[in-house]
Amino acid sequence: MLGIFLGLVVLMVLAYIGWSILWVAPIAAGVVAITGGLDVLDAYKDTYMGGFVAFAKDWFPVFMLGAIFGKLMEDTGMARSVAVAMTKVIGSQRAILGVLASAAVLTYGGVSLFVVVFAVYPLAISLFREANISRKLIPATVALGAFTFTMTALPGSPQIQNLIPMDYYDTDAMAAPVMGIIAAIIMAGGGYFYLRRQEKKLTEKGEVFTEPKEEKNAEEEVDTPHWILSFLPLLTVLITLNVFELDVIVALIIGILVIMIINVAKFKRFVGAINAGASGSVIAIINTSAAVGFGTVVKAVPGFERLTELLMGVKGHPLISEAISVNILAGATGSASGGMGIALEALGDKYYEIAMNTGVSPEAFHRIASLSSGGLDALPHNGAVLTLFAITGMTHKDSYKDIFVVAVLIPVLSVAAVIALAAIGIL
Repeated sequence: MLGIFLGLVVLMVLAYIGWSILWVAPIAAGVVAITGGLDVLDAYKDTYMGGFVAFAKDWFPVFMLGAIFGKLMEDTGMARSVAVAMTKVIGSQRAILGVLASAAVLTYGGVSLFVVVFAVYPLAISLFREANISRKLIPATVALGAFTFTMTALPGSPQIQNLIPMDYYDTDAMAAPVMGIIAAIIMAGGGYFYLRRQEKKLTEKGEVFTEPKEEKNAEEEVDTPHWILSFLPLLTVLITLNVFELDVIVALIIGILVIMIINVAKFKRFVGAINAGASGSVIAIINTSAAVGFGTVVKAVPGFERLTELLMGVKGHPLISEAISVNILAGATGSASGGMGIALEALGDKYYEIAMNTGVSPEAFHRIASLSSGGLDALPHNGAVLTLFAITGMTHKDSYKDIFVVAVLIPVLSVAAVIALAAIGIL
């Protein structure tokens, strides 16, 4: 069991200093295999790659289609159209709420987190300039809208973090809606209150908007469709997935076709967007599959039985064990989907068995797994956090404290809150 923890430490440290999980995960798995008495070569070729390939086989179409959907939304101008429309409704004087809501709507509609960052940043610059708010708060504002409640809490979200638990618990994307909505209110409300408080403190200290040294949005300008048309692909994915209960692959394909039909005059952009989306999805699926492969090796060593006993022996409600497992592994890998993939690959069967033998529903386990994946995942080495800083021109020193509060601390507290409500029988 000590070898499992050593492997996790290797994975976390190497990921933190910037090494790719694609080759760090096999190294960490090798540490687990050696200390667990497994043949290293067999553990890699059979056990590790078995888990890797199985996850890729099940999830590659969703990763690819989701990335293509998001890239088409970006390249046709639809993503920006949605963001601008949201801002007009909310008002430029409420800049933080406008950026937050724009990012949230795009994420909940199925647009990739990375695409949302690119789509919303130019709008954020414009709004923060008009409201004279320090750019230091832009990363945390985008993170709150894109990396938290729309990704893991809101029932029906087509984001991968809400879909992965379905295979393990025989659930759907709407699992435990009340639990998810309560957590979403805590994340969104708590995060927004914190950011407004920080805005006031920075303004009082004289820290207001300053122009970026160089504009990050030098891409070619695209005519944006009417906002009503731009909302249609997002609504299409949500309705086909949750109302008609079609498979997520079918829902994304229909959403992609809607984008293409509405923007048929821009057909020359389609191939480039599809190519870019498909290429980008490969890195995402391989990184997550690498993390799942590590979890498969962990599951194969004798010490895993003892680790399982410890996690299952956590005092209190059975959901606490799952929350701790997913959070720790998401933090170690710097990936919500990767950490959850490791935890559920290793312990999903055990949690499902508990659900079948107790009064706790599989839907509750689904929602807690999803919520927990969006807690410690946003530590400094998280890929989305690093991308966010690169696009906004900010640094960890400038803005990470605020990201930590809205994307790590408050989401973890929201998980604790809904588990407490479940434990006393309210949920």
